[in-house]
Amino acid sequence: MNQYELALVVNAKIEDEARVATLEAAKDLIARFGGTVTNVEDWGKKKLAYEIQKMKEGYYYFIQFDADTTVPGEVEKRVRIMDNVIRYLCVRKDA
Repeated sequence: MNQYELALVVNAKIEDEARVATLEAAKDLIARFGGTVTNVEDWGKKKLAYEIQKMKEGYYYFIQFDADTTVPGEVEKRVRIMDNVIRYLCVRKDA
């Protein structure tokens, strides 16, 4: 099992319930493919470095999880098409 981190930037213009639902959907994807979520960091609303889809702010979340090597690719495939996710990045953490 490797350690990974999924960074999500979620649309700041949506309601709190929709934002929480987006985060839960990402965590459910990790669990569905056999990963184990170990930690979720909520950095809150931050200014984006550049405007994306006419948005200047986004909510930042960092999800740490343990999983096999196939899980990050499967998670990225599905996070890519989630409506409220502006940007994402999944990286392997070094031990």
